Amino acid sequence: MSANIKRHATALCRWTPIDEIYAAGEFTTQLMGWKVARRFIVVRERVREGKSPLGRKLIDVPGYTFRIFVTNRSEDALTLWRDYNQRAIIEELKAELNVDGFCMKNFYATESAFLSVLFTFNLLSLYQKALHPSAPYRQPATLRMTVFLGRAILGRAARKPVLHLSDAWGGFEKHNPLIETILRWVIPTSPKLDPPTSAAGVLGAF
Repeated sequence: MSANIKRHATALCRWTPIDEIYAAGEFTTQLMGWKVARRFIVVRERVREGKSPLGRKLIDVPGYTFRIFVTNRSEDALTLWRDYNQRAIIEELKAELNVDGFCMKNFYATESAFLSVLFTFNLLSLYQKALHPSAPYRQPATLRMTVFLGRAILGRAARKPVLHLSDAWGGFEKHNPLIETILRWVIPTSPKLDPPTSAAGVLGAF
């Protein structure tokens, strides 16, 4: 969203309506340091009361916010936006796991921190599938409140450290079945990693 990109987005006149709220457009430009011009897809969202938009506001275009993607694909703007919109999880990572709350001096350190957040996100997804395979997806913040958050006191019993889970606020009664389900979970493996049962099985695979 540099000044140059904002000027191009503001100057767009041809928009493809997606619905009454969204519209898609595009432009091509060559930024400083680039050897060739590249294609930019612009998604315009109408500002609504009670709904926080994901894009950025442009001073010259009140009432709308804008999101911009750069791509080397040739499909129409609407098709590309729908595809990228299904694949994008950056906003969820920012809102739920604070992925935008750090920036290291070293690029690779920042990349490592970001990959660790992605790893956590994937673990939460696997955790949900292990507990309730057919249940709808729940965001990390929802999992925190409904699953992970609970009252407990660290104490001792028979000279051993013990974590006493509270009965209130869904303590032991809530977490014990979840723990038992995880312990019974059979971790799936790829068929390529399963060892052959016999030499005939090896020959039959070729």
